[in-house]
Amino acid sequence: MVAMDYEPDAAGQESYILCADCGTVISSANGAGLCVGCLRNTVDITEGIPKEATLNFCRGCERFLSPPQTWVTAQPESRELLAICLKKIARPLMKVRLIDASFIWTEPHSRRIKIKVTIQKEVLANTVLQQTFELLLVVHTGQCPQCTRLAAKNTWKASVQVRQKVTHKRTFLWLEQLILKHNAHKDTININEKRDGLDFFYSERNNAIKMVEFLAGVVPVRSKASEQLISSDTHSNTSNYKFTYSVEIVPVCKDDLVCLPRNQARAWGNISPLTICSRVGNTVHLLDPMTLQQTDVTAPVYWRQPFDSLATVTDLVEFIVLDVEPSGPVRGKYVLADAQVTRSSSSNNNTDDDGMGDDGIFHTRTHLGGILQPGDTVLGYHLTNANFNNDAFDSFDQDRIPDVILVKKTYPNRRKKSKPRNWKLRSIAKEAEDVAEGGNTLGRGALGRKGGVDQRNVERDYELFLRDLEEDKEMRAAVNLYKANQEAKEADDEDDDVGMGETTKKSGSGMKGGKRRTGVNGGTGEMQVDEDMGEGTDADDEEEEDFPEIDINELLEHFEEMDMEDATEEVQ
Repeated sequence: MVAMDYEPDAAGQESYILCADCGTVISSANGAGLCVGCLRNTVDITEGIPKEATLNFCRGCERFLSPPQTWVTAQPESRELLAICLKKIARPLMKVRLIDASFIWTEPHSRRIKIKVTIQKEVLANTVLQQTFELLLVVHTGQCPQCTRLAAKNTWKASVQVRQKVTHKRTFLWLEQLILKHNAHKDTININEKRDGLDFFYSERNNAIKMVEFLAGVVPVRSKASEQLISSDTHSNTSNYKFTYSVEIVPVCKDDLVCLPRNQARAWGNISPLTICSRVGNTVHLLDPMTLQQTDVTAPVYWRQPFDSLATVTDLVEFIVLDVEPSGPVRGKYVLADAQVTRSSSSNNNTDDDGMGDDGIFHTRTHLGGILQPGDTVLGYHLTNANFNNDAFDSFDQDRIPDVILVKKTYPNRRKKSKPRNWKLRSIAKEAEDVAEGGNTLGRGALGRKGGVDQRNVERDYELFLRDLEEDKEMRAAVNLYKANQEAKEADDEDDDVGMGETTKKSGSGMKGGKRRTGVNGGTGEMQVDEDMGEGTDADDEEEEDFPEIDINELLEHFEEMDMEDATEEVQ
């Protein structure tokens, strides 16, 4: 028997061959029979992938076009910009495997972007080739569709016309702050001021619908939509429309005096017909100051049976509180009390049936029992000799009409102090059409405070709005207040109020810029905000201790002025 030695199988041993082109020793497992260098010279895995492309950039909004129709804001050499660049070759990249991509530095002014791209692809069986190439993108500047519509006049697709048929702008001043806080104006391309309201213009219909829904959530409104055919294509069955949304705000404002029809008052909880509007949100809150009974009127209910205000804040008269005594009922912040008041000033021309003049003592019930003290000054409606052209008021029992209805407390001594406010409000820049000048005069500013419609009245309304913010914490909590810098405070000593235009130097009020408020206007007895120069502060006038100072913690930092700088155009 012959012994045989074991010999291992030759198939388990690695063998080598020579490259078919250059003769380099390579593994026999290489099915191509070529080394890596020769394989790259023979096969190009980047074939079919473009090495140059164009990138669209909008100079107006500084955004890049992300295919197919999206415009995106991207910083230089950012991940967002890299993604936009790779989308230019997205379809050819689907055939290979993307390994890496990075920017190559170029001159910023060259309008060229270079990207180093590394890809892999299987060229033969068990042979994967990796290759790197440069992608050059040329930046082409132009305008996006939104900037094109903005540059061309009257090229909007949808508009929202907001109107309120009242004689003041306080509602729109309040609405402006709500829009700013919720950033509801971000998609607006233009804002125009009209006599009774504002017009918002949008490039898309959906943005206008969002604004209408926002307005319906913060104020009681009714809206109506209409459309106008601009052009149509019978071949493709497409049409171009302009959409208009008309929004009307309820013409009842905070602190207004309202007289409801008798049947309407009974249906709304049997409330007294003579009420005051305590607050306006998405509903109108009516309060009976004699019983503290309240009712909420929603927008649909109001427009089914609309009613107007009997008197507004311009009809308020100053009274001095002589005595106040709480009478028991308390509802939230309202405390029912019996009060004795007298006019702070009078003309002494009118005499009542008892032979007493306007400075007589009036007994009334009020809802302000929690904040009034003897000696305080309060604003109210004087109804003793009032004459209103209102059917509901005429049908109301005259014996039940009080002489005075108190509305809110005021602080005349503090208002006389020349102390600037330590806070500011932001404003929206827009164009204002001055109807008094024939409808052709345009001014820059926010809500007419810089050359808008009836500037003096808007300045008065703006000052009253600032006072309401100071005196009402609930109202102040719904808006953003910003800290005023030191330069603004010094300017306020010489200039007018925040965003209220430029006037000459004035001094001695509480309203920054020399405005002071007189309690009675001659014989009419209406509250006014005068433009006259203040007469200084008497030494005997003591500042109210309970003046509603705004806490510094309520103010926000980093105030950014949003007003567009006034375009100073000189008429030659």
